[in-house]
Amino acid sequence: MKITRRDMMHFGIGAALISPWADINAQNSGLIKKTIPSTGEQLTAVGIGTNRYGVGGSASARAPLQDTLARFHALGGQLIDTAEEYGSSESVIGDLTQALDINRELFFASKVRMFGREAGIRSIEQSFVRLRREQIDLMQVHDLIDFATQIQTLRTLKAEGRIRYIGITTSGDEDATETERLMSTEEFDFVQLSYSLDNRRAAQRLLPLAAERGIAVLVNRPFGRGNIFRRIGDRPLPGWAAEFECTSWAQFLLKYIVGHPAVTCAIPGTRSLAHAVDNFGAARGRLPDAELRNRMENLVDDLA
Repeated sequence: MKITRRDMMHFGIGAALISPWADINAQNSGLIKKTIPSTGEQLTAVGIGTNRYGVGGSASARAPLQDTLARFHALGGQLIDTAEEYGSSESVIGDLTQALDINRELFFASKVRMFGREAGIRSIEQSFVRLRREQIDLMQVHDLIDFATQIQTLRTLKAEGRIRYIGITTSGDEDATETERLMSTEEFDFVQLSYSLDNRRAAQRLLPLAAERGIAVLVNRPFGRGNIFRRIGDRPLPGWAAEFECTSWAQFLLKYIVGHPAVTCAIPGTRSLAHAVDNFGAARGRLPDAELRNRMENLVDDLA
């Protein structure tokens, strides 16, 4: 039987989803925040990835996304990661957060994925317009494309105050060597990479290097490509997950990631309100210590 994340919403998710509009102040207590090394600014440890927010102008398609963004903000969420490459995602986010009057209260991270200086500038300027921002919190060189050219533009915009932080992204292990080289030799604030309980390669060299170099880390694909949910199947959450205040498998997987000292924020792709509430449970309470993280690794490694 194929088990999906939606199926797993029936297992061990806790009262937050039974009554997702419960007292927000109570749920905001105990938020887990991580520090951006280059400035000391803090971010809530779970954000939102939006590669499936490109729904265009359809009001019916936008409505559930607006509910999700509103709830994410109300719970204490900050970071929303998007990209010009994600179709109309930037415009949808800009419009919805403006309508909700929360646009200036969120931390927007976007990306440039272009060859050539002028093409890069046009893409970045378009992001300002679409996100309805005069200043973008973080702009990243997407997939390391034309890094040498684009990073110079980002540095100029940062010096002008139009961008607060700059960084690079990668979403596959094939770029690990080049990512490590750039992290070792270049100056930027953030690196975005893939890391999950069933793909821990980044912990071998990239995460220790980020800690050494003072680079904040965003984690994409925190559930891998969804394969881990299928491997878990209908297994119940282990009782010892309560030791770090975990009530669902999604929280289990996310708390492992944000429990790494070098990780600043995990950004699971999140469209539905229910998933937003569930995921954000990983941004509250206790995190697993080294012993529990090792136990989590062994559990996943032993899955069929």
